Amino acid sequence: MVRIGIDVGGTFTDFTVSEAEGGELSYFKTPSTPHDPSEAILTGIRTILETRGIAAGKVAYLGHGTTVATNMIIEGKGVTTGLITTRGFRDVLAIGRQTRPYLYDFHKEKPEPAVERCHRLEVSERVTASGDVLQPLDLEELGRGVESLLADGVQAIAISFLHSYRAPEHEKEAEHYIRERWPDLYVTRSSAVLPEFREFERTSTAVLNACVGPKMAHYLDHLCADTRELGIGVEPMTIHSNGGLLPVAAARRFPVATCLSGPAAGVIGAAIVSSLAGIPDIVTFDVGGTSTDVSLVSGGQPRFTRSRDVAGHPVRLPMVDITVIGAGGGSIAHVDASGGLKVGPRSAGAVPGPAAYGKGGENPTLTDANIVLNRLNPVSLLDGRLPVDRDAACRTVERNVADRLGIPLDEAAYGIIRIAAANMARAIRAVTVEQGHDIRKLALFAFGGGGPLHATEVAREAEIRRIIIPREPGTMCARGTLMSDISLDFTRTLLERADEDGWSVTIETLETLVRRGDVWLQTEGIAASARLFNATVNAYYVGQNHEIPVSVDLSPIPSVEAFREAFHHAHRAAYGTCFPNRQVVIVSVAVQAVGTIAKESPALLTSGKTLAEAFKERREVYLGPAGWQALNVYRRDVLAAGEVIIGPAILEEMSSTTVLLSGQTGRIDRYGNIIIDDEF
Repeated sequence: MVRIGIDVGGTFTDFTVSEAEGGELSYFKTPSTPHDPSEAILTGIRTILETRGIAAGKVAYLGHGTTVATNMIIEGKGVTTGLITTRGFRDVLAIGRQTRPYLYDFHKEKPEPAVERCHRLEVSERVTASGDVLQPLDLEELGRGVESLLADGVQAIAISFLHSYRAPEHEKEAEHYIRERWPDLYVTRSSAVLPEFREFERTSTAVLNACVGPKMAHYLDHLCADTRELGIGVEPMTIHSNGGLLPVAAARRFPVATCLSGPAAGVIGAAIVSSLAGIPDIVTFDVGGTSTDVSLVSGGQPRFTRSRDVAGHPVRLPMVDITVIGAGGGSIAHVDASGGLKVGPRSAGAVPGPAAYGKGGENPTLTDANIVLNRLNPVSLLDGRLPVDRDAACRTVERNVADRLGIPLDEAAYGIIRIAAANMARAIRAVTVEQGHDIRKLALFAFGGGGPLHATEVAREAEIRRIIIPREPGTMCARGTLMSDISLDFTRTLLERADEDGWSVTIETLETLVRRGDVWLQTEGIAASARLFNATVNAYYVGQNHEIPVSVDLSPIPSVEAFREAFHHAHRAAYGTCFPNRQVVIVSVAVQAVGTIAKESPALLTSGKTLAEAFKERREVYLGPAGWQALNVYRRDVLAAGEVIIGPAILEEMSSTTVLLSGQTGRIDRYGNIIIDDEF
């Protein structure tokens, strides 16, 4: 049985292949194709099947992470979308929460709503917050509105009525009416995507789902057709933002759930690998071609959130809590008008890419700076498959940075690296120190193509003494898709007091959601023995505005007294205090339906070479204040467990490069990870 995990990044598309359970994994990278992400996927799969002699019919699993939906939202390239809402509420997207994320920046502008005002239509209907119908839905008015939207070129419609989280019947009626008359129109109703109160976030999430829906559906259909043409008999599943897998049908209905698709898979994989290594408390540090993603894992469990902004638009769905900054290998360095050196957030991406890649890039990038300083191989990358033009990298850094600042070339390139490291360390502190976590007790888990390259500099900047670098770190997100289960979240708003009566309603609702999840898993062909259900009750004290999630057992469901005690404990953990005598309100409940599938467990490293046998070359490398030094370069992929590397040194492998600084010692553990300890 062959299993293939895929991650579509901004610069490269990564592959991890398992040909036997518990056996060695193989890895592959190919340049991404932003104009059509499926093209790089198909290129990679063909190459893997041909070079490894694998029959397409033997592929039993395809899982992939994708940035298709995210990029459409960020770049505003979704389809023209219409919004149908309750009369009087067409401007909810524009009004929002009246918050200003940049309080003192008067030049900062809020993003425009994802739906133009002329395409936000009101219809006559109204239900109360308790679910009683005040005014029936006017279907004739709805029909006229849809016809006018279609005449304006609208390709997708989101339906979001005021209290549909409590009574979704009007939304269902409107959806049925539209689908019956315009079957090719993409329709999203908010009560299907997010059946929760807070109409702004619910409407925004539904609208974004509609915006990206048609193109995401086309992408998935195209990918499925192409893989079938190759002879692969399974459909590719998609990682969604909570780290689980979505079958094609679910991903077509809920594409907005894939906004953190690839990065979430990386965090899930990192949590598993670090726990097996005996280091369960980590900060994940994923440096790709366009961005750096960081996340906290505590006790081997990733942290989750239910709300985040994507390009300024709120998305409220369960997702891995990841902080993203615009600092990656393709991030462009420039000198601003005041003479200051900046790195990112603008990126050269896959096309044209860094100047050293020879694809027409003219701007200096973080990758170019590393090539100038010989931290990256100045001849070729990806085991020789990607030629490198070091002279081009030197020219662009000198022309755009060194000459403008009046400093030597090597100092300019090192300055680019140091500024990027400072930005990355700031993001790490945002998810650790600023959240009350002792960073000294955490390890930095570095992956992505650029993670190991910058991890040692960033760890010192953030004052982290231990670093973990997995095998083939540049493909960790693809590897994470081999460690994930199928899952989907089912939620419902309650707004009940945490007393006996309210708890009875809560139990009844949880049981209903479990039944819905069980039906969904059954339709996906998951055996009863492989079905799991995780329940969360979100609550707050009377007078508060933001709820705290509390995990509850389903077998048996605890008493209301036990739940209140668990909530007080969770509140103290989050805020440092609790109020045992204050009334608790149960805001909503959520059930995650999980279908466990065969997963890839990291294999033990049973063979390998000594450090001397893995020696590759000596190379002059610039190390900042220490200047240029001749360093040993080793093949990391062949090192045996137990081998120790004393810094400074360079370790190269197909998907990444690790730089050890003076005072740092790396050790290969039994799983092939590099565990780096720093004596600073």
